[in-house]
Amino acid sequence: MRGRDLAALLFLAGLGALLASVMAELGFGNPPLRAGGPILEQSPSQVGAANIVTSVVLAYRGMDTLVELTILFTAATAAGMVLGQGTRAGRSQSPAGFILSTAADALFPFLLVLGAYIILHGHLTPGGGFQGGTILAVAFFLPLLAQPNAGIDERITTWVEGSAGAAFLLIALAGLAGDGFMAPFPGGELGELLSAGSLPVLYLALGLKVGAELAGLMGRLLTEDEA
Repeated sequence: MRGRDLAALLFLAGLGALLASVMAELGFGNPPLRAGGPILEQSPSQVGAANIVTSVVLAYRGMDTLVELTILFTAATAAGMVLGQGTRAGRSQSPAGFILSTAADALFPFLLVLGAYIILHGHLTPGGGFQGGTILAVAFFLPLLAQPNAGIDERITTWVEGSAGAAFLLIALAGLAGDGFMAPFPGGELGELLSAGSLPVLYLALGLKVGAELAGLMGRLLTEDEA
């Protein structure tokens, strides 16, 4: 047996022993909810969001969400800079056929409404800014597949992305007037559309930022010339 194989076996044996010891301490089917239990009990009254996941994403671990947005922005910026090194010397792409063109036109308003619904109802039902923003990006990307030469105006996507990111940060900073940075403002009746205070506005800013970033990036990937 070679040394590399022996090292792999020792690693797997150690990993198996570690997992076995951890699982032996946990009751099967009865995990300890040290944080989850109190959140389930106190979130409706503290945050006012019927969707507990929204309370976690934007309130209890809002700083993590802000870091995730920063990572997404950094990744999109880096990808844009790399793709921008190429050239776009007058390549003309043929438009898609009748089926794709018609489907893109028909789905565009539907995807816009669906994306907006998922964003604006993220504090009530499963969904939110990340999911709805992705759908909004697809809504603008499908017509680009049908008409590749149309392109996506990068000035608009940049403006929307920057404005949404600035709005998110301003709302987060406004929380300093209350309980602290990114502390949500309470307000509204639980289960109603106008509820959960500032969380729906945060989700709207998040959805617009994610949608603009992904739409701009996918548009750049489609129109970039091959090296």
